[in-house]
Amino acid sequence: MSSLDPKQFLIAREPYYRPVADEIERYTAAYDVRMPVMLKGPTGCGKSRFVEYMAWKLGKPLITVACNEDMTASDLVGRFLLDVNGTRWQDGPLTTAARIGAICYLDEVVEARQDTTVVIHPLTDHRRQLPLEKNGELVDAHPDFQVVISYNPGYQSMMKDLKQSTKQRFGAMSFDFPPPDVESEIISHESGVDLKLAERLVQVAQRSRNLKGHGLDEGMSTRLLIYAGQLIKKGISTSAACQMALVEPLTDDPDMRDTLEAAVKTFFPDTDKPAGG
Repeated sequence: MSSLDPKQFLIAREPYYRPVADEIERYTAAYDVRMPVMLKGPTGCGKSRFVEYMAWKLGKPLITVACNEDMTASDLVGRFLLDVNGTRWQDGPLTTAARIGAICYLDEVVEARQDTTVVIHPLTDHRRQLPLEKNGELVDAHPDFQVVISYNPGYQSMMKDLKQSTKQRFGAMSFDFPPPDVESEIISHESGVDLKLAERLVQVAQRSRNLKGHGLDEGMSTRLLIYAGQLIKKGISTSAACQMALVEPLTDDPDMRDTLEAAVKTFFPDTDKPAGG
């Protein structure tokens, strides 16, 4: 059994989350029946913040794993380590979550190798068990345990997608960028700029999102808009703030950068001065 205190994984403060529809009610119902949940949507649209908010609201521990292509099954479930006393087993984050009854959030799960993600299968069906083959243990998941995964389906290629055998173990919720009035409210709250300025940032973002598939892989995310607002709030000119937070992260193509810079100038014509807020 894990000696870790579940309380150390609790979210201490209420994360700011602005509901868009009935996503809170739907997730709560899914958690009540311990349904594994898959969150689908573009990068930076609020999926991770939503999971943090729901963990706080439900009063459950949250263990987050940022998935990557180098992650192995051992990184998730655990491995034997050598120390001065010999060998000892150390649980990975998935095993720890299963033992203590945490929500285990696998962020951008499709980035992990498919032979790694299959280790979650027995935890996401009626068995709710995790076989630890290396140490011969079968872990029965705590009654409060739940698996949540997220990924961006619009950014994945056919060579890099979840298997159907994995997808069909989850209930799914689709996320997108909030409506403009809600997104402006979020940016204003999170960055400290006034609502009018936040609305102009959202208008810039909408121009970029219209370019998805026409020179851009992704449009400006809500996260990037918050970064821009924070820089402006610190006194950085709108030109420099938007260049750093909105234009440069999206593309290295000179023509596309010019297009994005033109969008910024459309809504921030006096770009050499701080916009205030």
